[in-house]
Amino acid sequence: MGFKHVGIILGASALSFGLFSANVNATTTLNEQLPVQIKAASTENVFTKEDLIKKFRGLFPKQFDFLTNADFQMNGGYYYPGEETMRYDLYFTKTINGKQLYGNVSFVGKELQIENFSYQPATVTDALFPAKVSKEEAQKIAGDFMKKYLQGGEYQLETDAYGYYPTQLLTEPIRYSFSYTRLKNKVSIADQRIEVSILGNGEIVGFYRNLDANKASTFDDVKKAQAKDTILKKVKENLYVEKQYQIETDNQTGERHVRLVYQPSPSFLGVHASSGKYLTLNGYSTAFPKKSKIAMLASKPLPTKNEGGTTMEEAKKIAEQLLKVDLKDVKLNIESIREIDNYNGQEVISIQYMYSYPNGGTGASLEINKETGEVIQYHNMKSEILEQLGEKPNEVKPLSEKQALEKAIDYIKKWVPSYLHNYAKPMEAAYLDEMQGGYMFNFPRVANGVIVSGDYISVGVAKDGSLSNLYVNYQEVENWPSPEKAITEKEAKDILNKALSLKLNYMKTDHKQDNNHYDLVYSPLFNDKSFSSLDAITGEWQSLYGENTTTQVSHPWAEDELNYLISTNVLDIKDPKKFDGDASISKGEALKVIMKSLTYMYDGYYYPEQENQKQTFENINPEHPLYQSVERAVEMGVIKPDTKSFAVDESISKEQLAVWYIRALGLEQAAENSTIYKLPFTDADKVQKELLGYVALANSTALLEADEGTFNPKKEVTYAELAVSTIRLAHKISEKGRTFLY
Repeated sequence: MGFKHVGIILGASALSFGLFSANVNATTTLNEQLPVQIKAASTENVFTKEDLIKKFRGLFPKQFDFLTNADFQMNGGYYYPGEETMRYDLYFTKTINGKQLYGNVSFVGKELQIENFSYQPATVTDALFPAKVSKEEAQKIAGDFMKKYLQGGEYQLETDAYGYYPTQLLTEPIRYSFSYTRLKNKVSIADQRIEVSILGNGEIVGFYRNLDANKASTFDDVKKAQAKDTILKKVKENLYVEKQYQIETDNQTGERHVRLVYQPSPSFLGVHASSGKYLTLNGYSTAFPKKSKIAMLASKPLPTKNEGGTTMEEAKKIAEQLLKVDLKDVKLNIESIREIDNYNGQEVISIQYMYSYPNGGTGASLEINKETGEVIQYHNMKSEILEQLGEKPNEVKPLSEKQALEKAIDYIKKWVPSYLHNYAKPMEAAYLDEMQGGYMFNFPRVANGVIVSGDYISVGVAKDGSLSNLYVNYQEVENWPSPEKAITEKEAKDILNKALSLKLNYMKTDHKQDNNHYDLVYSPLFNDKSFSSLDAITGEWQSLYGENTTTQVSHPWAEDELNYLISTNVLDIKDPKKFDGDASISKGEALKVIMKSLTYMYDGYYYPEQENQKQTFENINPEHPLYQSVERAVEMGVIKPDTKSFAVDESISKEQLAVWYIRALGLEQAAENSTIYKLPFTDADKVQKELLGYVALANSTALLEADEGTFNPKKEVTYAELAVSTIRLAHKISEKGRTFLY
């Protein structure tokens, strides 16, 4: 199966819930076969594999006729915690011409309604750029599928769906994704969506729906909604702005960039359509939320836990103190201790540990700041251990939010005192874990008197007052944009008010588990988008996390190819007006384009196992912007380390490019025997003898062709020629099924 590495920055709250923990159960049998027939506990329905296959084929007529019943496997008869709906899974896999396809589909309830579907075809070459179907044609395919599936349900296509577009490999198929929102009284329900994915060849390969559509819910009366213009006028009168820092990370380079933005009334989420009350981070209010008041945890730096730095042995003692549990038959084992640079660039001591008990074990990791001796990542696993042992925690009277906050501040002072002067008290209500009874608090970072979005100290306090989670997401930033250089608040408010509109939608404002009521709320939009921000320095609107670039260049015969490479972030053009597609491209830039087309690279990203980075060429050190491209090319065998330096600024010739392409295809061994090839070019004698095989294969595979019988081996390759030929290379690699590990 293909594997795609996706760079995701996890929020502090998510990390604090222990996503790094792992459960190991000694009684699990990996090859255990589930029964073919599953009888639902609450009904008399019995479903067989054939029942599921019949339902599946009905949803996708003709698309999967090539699969036999033997290609399917069934798994089912299970519930999600807190639900009474039975689920059934159907998996399929098949090898065709040496290439494997696979997929799965999940059905829910006695009607076997489809919940999600995922499919990876054996061959996707016809879905690569240029796609067989356009986005408009794919939308029609998705719409037709929705009509067939919904059977009278009412949904609408969302045009304001959030999209994040990282670099896409040219060997990967084009995928169109469409989001449909369920309607009630002609109003969209914010959390009830259906997602449909269509490949560039027109095949449906993905489907997901939110099961809340099946639940019995109540809705506000749309007839009681106040007029949108009345609400909009009231919001504009009260709207204010606050400066905020946003730290954005390039998913390819790992480079952080800080922007100063104007945030419109951060605590304001919308207006209840009938009552006119303001929806805020802390619930409904008759008054518009006021500007935030920042209350710092400390006015000056406090002493660290350890001024002289922390040794491995000291770190181990800290861990043993913090991780100690008083449970019968449970033993703490420190699995490993090592010094590394963590994701935020800090020198830390990482401790991997495991709790062992009779029928299994549970483990996670702990991080201690090497310089200060402070614990910056911790998750209390006692509740998980008790659950694995089948025991319940002692019943205690839960703390109030105020009491829990006092405890959280005490824990910060105890474990991470040197960070306190950079952080403020929470600006919003705590997250309450209804099942466990604990609270999660986010303490925001402040720089130059401005809140730093996404940089928090997260602290979890259990209902008995113990520390359940601690995570410090402190990021080193050298240059903060100066608040003094920002446009005025009045200018920012005028821009925001001009762009402000309201969208009426149903949403759950109380997220308690037993709440099934949807409020009718007017939510704010700016420029008709939910995801955008106003740059405080320039006064210009910025898309969130770089939606597909709108940069366009022109060229007589390679315009589509060039613009596709630009749109997928493979080709970086600084000034499209000055761009010349017929200009020669350097070896360094050409190699970067090829590598970004064929393999994912995460320059500068944190890999614990790669503490000592290699350097193949003297002039390409780890700080060089082309370091990852060059080292990846060496690793893949595209370039050879047969010189001391790599001439990144030299132009690349057509015959040299042929060598790179044939190596990428894995045909180097065939190309090296140059004596067996005869070139059908008038200028064959101008090709270097040792490169005859490479040029012959590049020509015969149509990667690099002759022009009216002339190959021009010494000709400098242009941006346009590289764009067209690299896309051809991607098709050839896809046809061969050749993959590169990331």
